[in-house]
Amino acid sequence: MNARTLNRRLLGSRLVDSLVGPHGIDRYLELIRPTLTVFDARARVVAVEHQTERTVTLTIDPNGAFTGFRAGQFVKVGVEIDGVRRTRTYSPTISEYDVRLLELTITVREGGVVGSYLRSHARPGMTLHLSDAAGSFVMPAERPDRVALVSGGSGVTPVIAMLRTLVSEGYTGQIDFIHYGRRAADWLYKPAVEAIASAHPNVRVRYVATREGGERFSAGTLSRDAQVFVCGPPELIDAVRLEHPDAVAETFTPPTLDVSDEAASGTVRFLRSDVSREIAPGTLLEQAEASGLSPEHGCRMGICHGCTCTKQAGAVKNVLTGEVSAEEYEEIRICISVPVGDVALQL
Repeated sequence: MNARTLNRRLLGSRLVDSLVGPHGIDRYLELIRPTLTVFDARARVVAVEHQTERTVTLTIDPNGAFTGFRAGQFVKVGVEIDGVRRTRTYSPTISEYDVRLLELTITVREGGVVGSYLRSHARPGMTLHLSDAAGSFVMPAERPDRVALVSGGSGVTPVIAMLRTLVSEGYTGQIDFIHYGRRAADWLYKPAVEAIASAHPNVRVRYVATREGGERFSAGTLSRDAQVFVCGPPELIDAVRLEHPDAVAETFTPPTLDVSDEAASGTVRFLRSDVSREIAPGTLLEQAEASGLSPEHGCRMGICHGCTCTKQAGAVKNVLTGEVSAEEYEEIRICISVPVGDVALQL
């Protein structure tokens, strides 16, 4: 064990954390260097690249508190903007075995605060906050004999991580990689993917510009015996699943929220803020804001996970799925959750 690892283990012990007072060891260490923290995962930007006019690719150096990821997962990335920490989720695009430096590619969307800020202001030396990796869009531990990776638009980012991970493993099965973009100018990672294909005969690559004459996904695009992983807009996922019902899919396109004007009876308690209110129509995020709170949030549509917090007690309904859950100490997204009775949140 080297001295750096030993020092981090010592500083990261709960005994040391309790001895330095109510704020914990990280609040003191960050005064020395923002990324010196042992409990809070943070990263320093070391390089900035613009692959297209609407994107920014960041190479970042995470500290020892970051625990890694599986290809296809996402991490929540926080950045200070005008004194307020804003958080969005992005998928690392490197192999899951190569976590010394992470790479994130961010596409700027209309009205997107964080993406626009990073596109214009990201620079080497900037500090970003990171969460643990999450998400179920991953490959099985036992790799299929043949893999097809399909993406549309910004959905290429988790798929790139899958491709790079398979290559890192020395995977010898057939890999078909297909990416759809509106225009050739929107394509991401084309030189890098083609370089992989040139070095690995088992990798076949197609980039398609759908608004410049490229054919959309249809019957016969992929072999029937391939295990398909697809990330992109709903229309692409629907087309893929029509031919490959077992495809593993992920979408970043905002869903339509169906929030009833009717409200359950009961009380919502925001425990950390010591605030309570009678349940009103709307999501828990809206009710927190109506109570004068300013919870961290992002897309307000259940995609970015920026509003995730712990429900300590009570039952809520997910307005996307209709599922009702009464599990205690459950992580929920308050932007897509409505109370169905008394609820207590750690907020």
